[in-house]
Amino acid sequence: MAHPLQKRADIVLRELKRLFPTAKTALLFDQPIELLIAVMLSAQCTDKKVNEVTRDLFKKYPTTEAYAAAPIAELAKDIWQINYYQNKAKFLSGLTNKVISDFGGNVPKTVEELTTLPGVGRKTAIVVLGNLYGIIPGIAVDTHVIRLSQKFGLTKNNTPKKIEPDLQQLFPQEEWFGFTNRMINYGRQYSPAHKVKDESDPISVALKEIDV
Repeated sequence: MAHPLQKRADIVLRELKRLFPTAKTALLFDQPIELLIAVMLSAQCTDKKVNEVTRDLFKKYPTTEAYAAAPIAELAKDIWQINYYQNKAKFLSGLTNKVISDFGGNVPKTVEELTTLPGVGRKTAIVVLGNLYGIIPGIAVDTHVIRLSQKFGLTKNNTPKKIEPDLQQLFPQEEWFGFTNRMINYGRQYSPAHKVKDESDPISVALKEIDV
């Protein structure tokens, strides 16, 4: 008989896959460097806003070299609608220069290499690797994943570093990539931060089946 915690995880995964059959990032991109930039910009910002800004940004800078050559002040003007745009303009300049100098202009294929780039943490690295290369080194734990994992009783921890292994034990590795994207989509559509205590969302309702 399945452990109660595993049963919860199975219900969460079942509902996520039912509600979001396809699991891919909502960020729009054509080139690998564009996804890396978009994910970096999306920290503390909605994917919708990032897509609005990058639509023009990607046209203006068609190559990694174009970003690397641009003055930081110019990049800041280009992304001013993004939260923390001044810091992110510095990251944008730094990461494109480093991709060129350290990786021959190619977006790296490991978490260790990606996290040497300015503005790129483990979460960003995992999202990029999964979407670009189908490499799944872990579960990307963003604010949606933190909030919902706690809400659904999958973890009692509060930090990404501790939550990630909790989730890895509950879900098979082939589901990790889809789990993150689906949780983000679920958080936006059904259970945003201001509804964290509201239990009328589909997964909370489904979980009540095993709580009675």
